[in-house]
Amino acid sequence: MPRTRQGQNPSPAHPESGIQVRPFAVGFTQAYKFDRKRYDWDGLIYASEGVMSIQTAKGSWVVPPHRAVWVPAGVEHSTEVSPGLSLRTLFFRPRLLRTLPRDCCVVNVPPLLRELILHTVEIGMLNRTIPAHARLIGVLRDQIEILGVVPLQLPRPTEPRALRVAELLTSDPGDTSSLEMIAKRVGASPRTIERLFRAQTSMAFGKWRERLRLLRALRLLAANEPVTNVALDLGYASTSAFIAMFKRAFGITPRRYFTTRPARAQNAAAKSNGRIFQGRQRSVT
Repeated sequence: MPRTRQGQNPSPAHPESGIQVRPFAVGFTQAYKFDRKRYDWDGLIYASEGVMSIQTAKGSWVVPPHRAVWVPAGVEHSTEVSPGLSLRTLFFRPRLLRTLPRDCCVVNVPPLLRELILHTVEIGMLNRTIPAHARLIGVLRDQIEILGVVPLQLPRPTEPRALRVAELLTSDPGDTSSLEMIAKRVGASPRTIERLFRAQTSMAFGKWRERLRLLRALRLLAANEPVTNVALDLGYASTSAFIAMFKRAFGITPRRYFTTRPARAQNAAAKSNGRIFQGRQRSVT
């Protein structure tokens, strides 16, 4: 069950209208699933330990340690967490961070931002009418708006046949059946399934399948499953083939991804395939 701790309430001298950031901390001693809900404020949910996954109508995201998921206000989502997960979340007044997308995404959390998140949790709510808080809000905005995005999203097709294919593979990511065999199960041609996946997920079927396995691998590795077992469970012919796939996606091997210092892992992932949010520096008003 979760153990929670919220930020301090603002004093009467600083009214709610000035609150720009609300921190929230929670830890889990066992697996837990939250039903679908919407946040009223934009949320940056940071996993300091453990792994969680977020599901929306558009897809799913896996969030390993030292990463965070951006969940904009109004996006309906459900959350699954692993035992030992420790979350530190910052909720921002809607549209305070205007350059970030209005869809979910997973981002790297560099050391400076990690310390800023932890510091904010200790302080409590940030009120722009307090000079020290206003300065901290400005630094948080600057740091968040240049975050690198990591490829931890699995888009969800909506066409019934493509969705059925996605569900079949999600239930068994280690299935090694060919596209022809899978398409036959849902009453479609391989060309049709390929076309639907490209149109509805912006990914070729093979890339979508690889991403599914990658995200499942993160959850298994975070649970301390041996790399060899993970490779075999996910249908890879050899451990080396799995490691090559993982390194291609993250720029680092599975073992080093979970054991190396966060900054090094994040730098490797950014060089491999991260994108950057480009934001303008703005003063807090």
